[in-house]
Amino acid sequence: MRSITAQGIFVRFIIAVVLVFSTYNPEGYSYYDWFMKNPAELDPLKILVGIVLLIIWVIYLRATIRSLGIIGLILAIAFFGTLVWLIIDRGIIPADSIRAVSYLILIVFCAILATGISWSHIRRRISGQVDVDEIEGDH
Repeated sequence: MRSITAQGIFVRFIIAVVLVFSTYNPEGYSYYDWFMKNPAELDPLKILVGIVLLIIWVIYLRATIRSLGIIGLILAIAFFGTLVWLIIDRGIIPADSIRAVSYLILIVFCAILATGISWSHIRRRISGQVDVDEIEGDH
């Protein structure tokens, strides 16, 4: 088995950034904005792109939840939430800038997804333990 590298984690983070920011972003150039421009118009391209985004979301969310578990997910949210609080409290990002806070929250969400999808690899590297999914099959 190959071990995770910083580059592997970075690639997972970039994929999460593309996923999150193509779904929604404060600039108005996202699937959400494209769809909401005329939601009654059921264009096959909009539906196809929506299904592709949904598939990737399901993959990332399931991997994150399975890898981190509920307690790990709560801890990741608490860690990154406190980090957001610290950044705003120290004045690095102004609390009255909705755009800046939105970007910060979206980046934090990307970090949680990237952590979740990378966590099994990181845990294996730290502890030597391998995670496996239970697969029911013929016995």
